[in-house]
Amino acid sequence: MPHITKRAFLAGLAASASISTAFIPSLGRAATPPVFAPRPAGWKRYEVTTSLNLTTPGSLAQAWLPLPSVADAAWVTPLGSDWSGEGFTAQEVTANGARLLHVTWTKNTAAPAIVLRSRFATRDRAVDWNSTAKPAPLSAADRLHYTSATQYIPVTGPIKQLSDKITTGTTGDHAQVAAIYDWMVCNTYRDGKVKGCGTGNVAAMLKFANFGGKCADLNGLFVGLVRAAGIPARDIYGIRVAPSAFGYHSLGANTPDITKSQHCRAEVYLADYGWVAMDPADVRKVMLEEQKTGLPLTDPKVAAARQGLFGGWEGNWLPYNHANDVALPGGDKTLPFLMYPQAQVDGNWADPLSPTTLQYTIHAQAI
Repeated sequence: MPHITKRAFLAGLAASASISTAFIPSLGRAATPPVFAPRPAGWKRYEVTTSLNLTTPGSLAQAWLPLPSVADAAWVTPLGSDWSGEGFTAQEVTANGARLLHVTWTKNTAAPAIVLRSRFATRDRAVDWNSTAKPAPLSAADRLHYTSATQYIPVTGPIKQLSDKITTGTTGDHAQVAAIYDWMVCNTYRDGKVKGCGTGNVAAMLKFANFGGKCADLNGLFVGLVRAAGIPARDIYGIRVAPSAFGYHSLGANTPDITKSQHCRAEVYLADYGWVAMDPADVRKVMLEEQKTGLPLTDPKVAAARQGLFGGWEGNWLPYNHANDVALPGGDKTLPFLMYPQAQVDGNWADPLSPTTLQYTIHAQAI
């Protein structure tokens, strides 16, 4: 995608917001149109095993491993975690709402290692747009928290200008979020060259008017645009654990080895529905990865995912947390988000996006 200057970006906000946003392309006359329609049904249980082996010796080694900390009776229940190994102390801690295991190895441990097992139950999730039941309103503190800026996600300045342009002419939070979701699907792109899930640095995306990246970037931008409209929103950081039940190769973990299957999703709080599932980043993933040659917006498979991911998602994913600006206890590092293992040896941080360097694997199995 060509680079765009900030001046050109600011000058073109109105034009970009006016790009066609027909919400769902026609499925045409396909005899068997693709289906992507998550619906709450039976629960499934999974166990996720993270094995960490620090091969670099040192006098002080420590690690931070994310633990499941999202619980919602409608779609996910953590079932506990345990760990094993020798020569370390481990403590469950909380950092800005994220639960994690802080591990410290005994001085000069020859081969620092740990195995962490986490179990959880989950099922598909989808909002009932016809429901007349009203959710409990957010507390004033939660509403403020989920409409505020983070270190990397602004809510004022250019992002506010863009959010206002996108939502011009809409009334109510549902219509505003639909307009922003649709703009995301039509005007962003998944960049396969980005490492991991991206950095989530929305401020940089706006500065350079580059609306490409991976899920942490795209869903981070979505959350920022929604918050800039005054509507509560949040990312949820996690990892895929199983294949898609609807046959979408790009939307599932297709082997038991899920070491590189991290994925973040998003939620918005709508006054008439409560917290609602959203994932515009996965629509762009379907377009880029579901077929080697890519798929256009008008493709029926894209259209089905586009519809299903506005209000729903599959229960083939472990949500860790929805925390931003995570200061690691006992470390000297603040992360924009936490969904990868982190480790430090003698003050040197290993690259969490390189499992072969950090020496970790993650596996999932149904239980």
